Amino acid sequence: MSGPKTPSDSERASVRDAAFDALRNLGLTKIFSNPGSTEVPLLAGLPDDLEFVLGLHEASVVGMASGYAIGSREPAFVLLHTTAGLGNAVGALATARVNRAPLLVVIGQQDRRHLAQEPFLAGRLDGLAGDYPVWVDQPARAQDVPGAIVRAYHEARTERGPAIVVVPMDDWLAPAPEPHELLGPARLVESRRPAPEAVAELAALVDGAESPVLVVGAGADSPDCWSALVELAERLSCPVWQEPFGARAGFPQDHPLFAGHLPAARGRLRRVLGSHDAILVVGAPVFRQYPYEDGPLTPPGARVALVTDDGAEAHRGPTELTLLADPAATCRALAERVARRAPEPGALDSSPTPGAVGAPTAGSPLRAAHVLDALAARLPRDVVVVEETPSSRPELHARMPAREPLGFLSAAMGGLGFALPAAIGVRMALPGRPVVAVVGDGSSLYAIQSLWSAAHYRVGALFVVLANGRYAVMDRLAERTGRPGPWPAFEAIQVAAMAHSLGCPARRVEDHGALLAQLDELVPRLESSTEPFLLEVGVEPDALFEP
Repeated sequence: MSGPKTPSDSERASVRDAAFDALRNLGLTKIFSNPGSTEVPLLAGLPDDLEFVLGLHEASVVGMASGYAIGSREPAFVLLHTTAGLGNAVGALATARVNRAPLLVVIGQQDRRHLAQEPFLAGRLDGLAGDYPVWVDQPARAQDVPGAIVRAYHEARTERGPAIVVVPMDDWLAPAPEPHELLGPARLVESRRPAPEAVAELAALVDGAESPVLVVGAGADSPDCWSALVELAERLSCPVWQEPFGARAGFPQDHPLFAGHLPAARGRLRRVLGSHDAILVVGAPVFRQYPYEDGPLTPPGARVALVTDDGAEAHRGPTELTLLADPAATCRALAERVARRAPEPGALDSSPTPGAVGAPTAGSPLRAAHVLDALAARLPRDVVVVEETPSSRPELHARMPAREPLGFLSAAMGGLGFALPAAIGVRMALPGRPVVAVVGDGSSLYAIQSLWSAAHYRVGALFVVLANGRYAVMDRLAERTGRPGPWPAFEAIQVAAMAHSLGCPARRVEDHGALLAQLDELVPRLESSTEPFLLEVGVEPDALFEP
């Protein structure tokens, strides 16, 4: 009598099968990728329940995934091709880390069986992305790959950044472990309630101040934290400032207590905060700088406290007191402890609102303010504005305040090429929410190929390109030195034509009437549209803003 039948290699479950099961259990059924040969064993014959999203450059792939992760508030899955793919994606991965975008990133590698000979396409991948990944692993055995994917998911989710798993291409077809042993929990519940004694100490610091002030940042960008901060600010009757170079809004910017965006230069920052003796920072660094200046970072005599759930932010902040805890829960508990203050004269309506610029006079060119005013008058309250227009950013902040959580999104690292793919990813994650990217023409060129993905996957975002035909912010910086820069203008580039070539409907306008007519047509259908549109607007360069 024969024994039980042994399954053949073709019938036996593979590491690939186990990995797909792990992805399904984690809800990661969308794969953002620009693959190469080392990813073919994973992708060939992809199961129908897994959706593949192609980007035409790795920075666009990571940008789309980052937008999706930020919009969904859950990790997104990225698949990249060995050294070339990871190398092309490093800048975007750095942006994802500082933007707090959780990404599970799988990197292909050459066949494990001859890696020692460094064959063609073998990559020295460990450390290629520097310190920006929150976790990196190449499993010791093929059978450890599914478990490493599960752990990377949790590492990305907990640490809010990219977690990398390097997988040699032959690992996917190796027999799966029996049973499938997955590292990490099937479900992770985070409970980071602030300790009552820590909240009491923070309340004493705030209550002991004559003039407290709040500074908020990207780590406060959630419905719960907005609600808690509004309650706290109103109880303290104090102004609320947005962190310098903030990538996300931490407070409703149309609230009467919102004071504006902090400058990034030390001298101006000290002047802005100089009248306050207690500064409570929530979900932001203390403080992000741009040009170096001598002198102290904070006003002399001011006591500084920080509430953050980012360990790196907590460890480097020069504060008297830092709470590493959930910002929303901490601010809610703090609002219940601090004494209610009577409103100070002038405390309400802290942030000046610029007047409407109206139509340009006959023969005058359009400026960014004309475009932003027209957008602000038409966009719905819940719009997600993704910004990448360095020379016009102050105008955008002043004229288009974030009125709902995730109302504003930008690249925290400052590198260009984030906005177009991020807007696509946000819209994928939030298909019922209007998404508008406002970018400079120079910025758009860093990720213009992402428009192909928007068109192919029918992602109904609106891309507004402020086209001044040059790197205006670089021109203004050079003017400060008294000498011109060597870079030429690029007025001959037509971004709308490039969009058309990638399958994305587009139009260029150069006068106010045409701008208004186009926006009147486009904005009402933002919420329901499944077709992207790029509107290129010819504008004059803005003056350089003070950092």
